[in-house]
Amino acid sequence: MSTAEQPTVHEEFDVVVVGGGPGGSTAATLVAKHGHRVLLLEKETFPRYQIGESLLPATVHGICRLLDVQDDMERAGFMVKRGGSFRWGTNPVPWNFLFALAPELSGPTSYAYQVERMKFDDILLRNAAKHGVDVRENCAVGEVLEDAERVRGVRWTGPDGRRHEAAARYVIDASGNRTRISRHAGGERVYSEFFKNLALFGYFEGGKRLPGADRGNILCAAFDEGWIWYIPLSDTLTSVGAVVSRTRASEIQGTPQEQEKALLGFIDRCDIVRDYLSEATRVTEGTYGELRVRKDYSYANTRFWRPGMALVGDAACFIDPVFSTGVHLATYAGLLSARSINSVLAGELTEQRAFEEFEGRYRREYAVFYEFLSAFYDMQGNEENYFWKAKKVTAFDSSDLEAFVTLVGGVASRERALTGPAELAEQFASSSKSLADAVAATGSMQTESGERMDHLFGAKVVGDVMQEMNEIQRRGVLGTAIKESPLLEGGLVPGPDGLSWAEPATG
Repeated sequence: MSTAEQPTVHEEFDVVVVGGGPGGSTAATLVAKHGHRVLLLEKETFPRYQIGESLLPATVHGICRLLDVQDDMERAGFMVKRGGSFRWGTNPVPWNFLFALAPELSGPTSYAYQVERMKFDDILLRNAAKHGVDVRENCAVGEVLEDAERVRGVRWTGPDGRRHEAAARYVIDASGNRTRISRHAGGERVYSEFFKNLALFGYFEGGKRLPGADRGNILCAAFDEGWIWYIPLSDTLTSVGAVVSRTRASEIQGTPQEQEKALLGFIDRCDIVRDYLSEATRVTEGTYGELRVRKDYSYANTRFWRPGMALVGDAACFIDPVFSTGVHLATYAGLLSARSINSVLAGELTEQRAFEEFEGRYRREYAVFYEFLSAFYDMQGNEENYFWKAKKVTAFDSSDLEAFVTLVGGVASRERALTGPAELAEQFASSSKSLADAVAATGSMQTESGERMDHLFGAKVVGDVMQEMNEIQRRGVLGTAIKESPLLEGGLVPGPDGLSWAEPATG
């Protein structure tokens, strides 16, 4: 009997997750941690290549803490990222921001990582298996099982070509921007009218680094037709990509030779990146040897869920990569979907109530970044304008600079799960005091970053932040004053362990 003639294998799970990237692995792990039976189906074999290499502190210190992968991340030796550097707007001099300037991110949590996604995604997928998720690679999902009421499961083909079918209470589509099943959530993908761009990217060996503590920063540099990202993945390897208008599609999507000429041409017209790559060579062999194109990558589905199904990560939405929000939005959505599923399966909330919270918070996070990025693309502005816009869209009662760093650090949602550190309170006291002492002694930040930030803010702003951050972090560590208010009007709050929803306390 041929493989195609063999009977379909029938199985049953509480949840089936389609896609093993950061969003899928996060959702699967956090549902499994509540004791549910989870199947994760991934069409490829990990490790595999993926773009989206710059993380935010909210992912590193929030989501990764919930996933129990902090030690794995440290052992991986990823490049430490303490902020971002921009050659943007009307200012010809690069300007920087430090994550440490946001109270929610200060102290030991004032950094993120630049990661090789092959390694990072593999860490998260293997961690899902460690937590009891049934992880199966080389499994291509071809059909969603549904009826008029809800989604009921999926059908897929295994690596041996045999057909499988799994019934499930929930299906999470985390299969990326090329998803084939997102339409079963009942909506459609709507592309941005504003962000109609293409990205052409490759990798270089031997590129220069920003000085001092900024060496791990992502550099975003504007030029006459768009902007270029420059992401240091190691001491020698750099990810470089040009984001330009779709009017350049013919050469960007042409032959490898045309793509090479186009990318080098964009680099040549961006003076700071041209200088940083002056002694570098493009990688032309192996995984990083191919020039790649991403198009139409700013969009959102009109629906993020229907009964029995939720969309997570690029299957749901994606926004321009200038602030490295791809993995943040995916893992945040993974957390939100897990909370909703855990609450419904435990009989604590109705499906409608739980998933309205999922969609409401997810859309809010996307919308905040979308509105801010729309303003940031005004290249005739300057950084003070950007900070003001960040303050407006986050509605924070803080300085403009603090609002900006809070937003681009990924904690605009004010989720304690994304900011609460696991270290002892004394660590925060020590790190905060050392920064505050530096401010008091010199009247300005004396790091490489700070020296170039003096034109953006005075010592008083920095000093105020340093005085407040210690108590904010201490309260998070010690578990006092941890009551959270609903983020949405009439909405829910995270449960005690952060992996489910609860009705807000009254009185």
